[in-house]
Amino acid sequence: MKTASSDISNQIGSEIAKKLEHFQPKVSARRVGRILSVADGVAKVSGLPDVKYLELVSFPYDVAGVVINLEESAVGIIVLGDYLKLKEGDEVTKTGELLSIPVGDECLGRVLNPLGEPIDGKTAIKSKKRYPMEKIAPSVVFRQPVNIPLQTGIKAIDAMIPIGRGQRELIIGDRNTGKTAIAVDTIINQKKESVVCIYVAIGQKQSRIAQIVAELKKQDALSYTVVVNASASDPVAFQYLAPYAGCALGEYFMDQGKDALIVYDDLSKHAWAYRQIALILKRPSGREAYPGDVFYLHSRLLERACRLDEKRGGGSLTALPIIETLANDVSAYIPTNVISITDGQIYLESDLFYAGQRPAVNVGISVSRVGGAAQIKAMKKVAGNLRLSLAQYRSLAAFAQFSTDVDDVTKKQIDRGSRMVELLKQGQYVPMPIEKQVAVIWAGGSGHLDDIALSKIGAFEQSYLSYLDRGYKKTLAAIAKEKVLSDESEAQLKKAIFECKKAFQVS
Repeated sequence: MKTASSDISNQIGSEIAKKLEHFQPKVSARRVGRILSVADGVAKVSGLPDVKYLELVSFPYDVAGVVINLEESAVGIIVLGDYLKLKEGDEVTKTGELLSIPVGDECLGRVLNPLGEPIDGKTAIKSKKRYPMEKIAPSVVFRQPVNIPLQTGIKAIDAMIPIGRGQRELIIGDRNTGKTAIAVDTIINQKKESVVCIYVAIGQKQSRIAQIVAELKKQDALSYTVVVNASASDPVAFQYLAPYAGCALGEYFMDQGKDALIVYDDLSKHAWAYRQIALILKRPSGREAYPGDVFYLHSRLLERACRLDEKRGGGSLTALPIIETLANDVSAYIPTNVISITDGQIYLESDLFYAGQRPAVNVGISVSRVGGAAQIKAMKKVAGNLRLSLAQYRSLAAFAQFSTDVDDVTKKQIDRGSRMVELLKQGQYVPMPIEKQVAVIWAGGSGHLDDIALSKIGAFEQSYLSYLDRGYKKTLAAIAKEKVLSDESEAQLKKAIFECKKAFQVS
C-alpha cells in the first residue's frame, strides 16, 4: 500500500518538476474599471480613462458593451446583452477593438441581429472580414454623379419621382399608408437588376418581420437580401446600432464594385431609441426632448450612401430611409431633419390611401432632386409632362366639383387625368418591368384610353399587357435593351393597342 502511494507522489513530483522547467514568468497589464450604476441597458463605469469612443468593453458573464459617452470621471456604455445580470461594482475590461460586424456574401439570405449574429436558426456566419459600424462618409471627390436608374417597379415612382443608384430618397407618411410595401416592392424588383439589398428593421413587431422575410422568400428575393433585425422586444442598444450595422454591410458590397440598396425601416424609432439612451446618460435635451446631436445621428448615417467613382470600383449604395409622421405633420422635428439630409422624398398621404389610390403617393409634395438624370430616355419621353398634367387635373377636378358648367377642353383634361390616376394604381408585391411601364404610360398619355370607361381601365391594362406579352415581345425587349422609345417601337405599340381595344370591346 505504501509503495503504491509513494509511486503516485513521485509521479506528481516529476510532473510538477517538468512544468517548472518550462515555466516562463509573464507580466500582463490590463486596464480595469468598475460599474458605478446600470439601468435600462446603459452602464456608467469609472476607471477607464484611456478608453475610446465606440470601443468594445467586456463585462462579466460574457456580456459585451460599447462606449458611447466620454466624461471626465466616468464613461457611458451601452450594454449589448442581458444587462440584468450586471450589478454595481462588477469589473469592466477594455478590449482595444472598435465595434465592427462580419461582412461578406455569406450574409446574403440571412436574418442577423445588429452584432452580425444569425437569428434565423441557421449556421453561424463564418466570414473573417469585418467592417466598422461607424465610418467617415466618402469624400465628395471620391464620388460621381447619380445617373443610373434604380427601378422600383412602381409606375408612379419610376415615372414621376425617379430614384438613381447612390441616391437617398426618403419615404414618409403616416402609419399604415404603405411605406414598407414600397420598400419591399423595390427589393423584389431588383431580382434581375443585380442589386444587393439590405433591409434594416428598427423597433418593428417580430410578427411583421416574419411576414416580410416570408414574402421575400416567396418572391425569391431573400437570396440577394440581408435582413438586419432589432425588433421592439430587443434592447434599445440594438435598435440604436441596427442602421449602422446595415450600412456597414452595404458599404462592403459597394467597395466590391457592386450596387447595393439599403432600407431603414424606420428612422423615427431609431431617433426614439437614441433619445432614450441620451436621457439615461443625462445628456442635455432640446426640442421634443431629443439630444442636440440628433441631426448628426442621421446625417452621418445617410451621407455614407453614394456612388463611388471608377477608380474606387464604381459601386453604389442607395438609401431608402422611412419616417413615420403623426397626423400628416411633415414639419415635425425628425421629419424636417431627414428631409433636409436626403435627395428627395416620396410622401404617402392617408386620405389618398383610404380613397383607394395605392400607392398613395402625393405628387405635389413628393420630389426627386436627381430628377430625369435617373430615368431612361423612353420613360423621360412618355412621362415628361405627367407630374404637371396630374397637378393640373387635381386643381381642375377640385374646381369642377363646385361648377356644373365645364367647357369641353377642361372636361377632356379632367377625363384624361382621372384615367391616368387610375392607371397609376398598382397592387402590392407586383412590381412592373420598366418596358411595360413605358408601354402603359404611353397608352394613357397619348389619349388611347380616353374612350375606355373609367371603371374598366384596370381590366384593360391587364388585357393590354397580356396582349403585348403574347404578340409583341420583341417590341418590349427592344425598349428594355435600347432604353429609348423609337418611332418603330411606338408604331408597334400603336398597332398593338388598336388590336387589343377591338378584342377588349368585343369581349
